Amino acid sequence: MSQDKEAFLDRWSRLKQEEAAEKPAVPEEEKKEEPAAPLPPVEELKPDSDYTPFMAAQVDDGTRRAALKKLFADAHFNVPDPYEAYCEDYTKGEPIPLELLKTLNQARRLLFDEPEKTAQAAPEQPASQPEPSPQDPKDAAGKQDA
Repeated sequence: MSQDKEAFLDRWSRLKQEEAAEKPAVPEEEKKEEPAAPLPPVEELKPDSDYTPFMAAQVDDGTRRAALKKLFADAHFNVPDPYEAYCEDYTKGEPIPLELLKTLNQARRLLFDEPEKTAQAAPEQPASQPEPSPQDPKDAAGKQDA
């Protein structure tokens, strides 16, 4: 019984050939596309105009882009989505108040020169010894030994 059956690919190929033979050939005159209707001027387009003729394959890319620019220039498309995570400008925020900025240790050390601390630190050190410069610890230890 399995010998009598036609193989799957042979059967598929035969059916495709029969299907192609049954279809009537379309004359070349009917294959030719009808000339497209003239497009309306892009300057006269409004948001409620029909933009489908500009999306046809025969339309020049520059014309299609101009029509789409005209469509998306409408205020309806320029409304930001309130649920979009990155739609707001977070670069413009409230500045940190100066009082709070002075309490931050790193900001205090980098941004503000505190004259009262430098004035208080000067009388505590004796004038005879110069302040050791922040050098390599090995160099400082070597000078003490010598």
